[in-house]
Amino acid sequence: MIENLFQFGIKAIGSIWEDEEGLGTLELVLIAAVLIIVAILFKDWILEFMGNLMDSVEGKADEVFK
Repeated sequence: MIENLFQFGIKAIGSIWEDEEGLGTLELVLIAAVLIIVAILFKDWILEFMGNLMDSVEGKADEVFK
């Protein structure tokens, strides 16, 4: 009885492992999670970089339109 239950469990795990139907979704979710974590960790640096970039663009635009 226990042996049959064990074999059934092994077969069930094997079929789940071989099923690749949701693999693409899982990969996308993991990539999105990593990007969100990186954005949270480097939030201050990213905001400073974007601020400097926008200031530079604004300065160049002022030179062009004067």
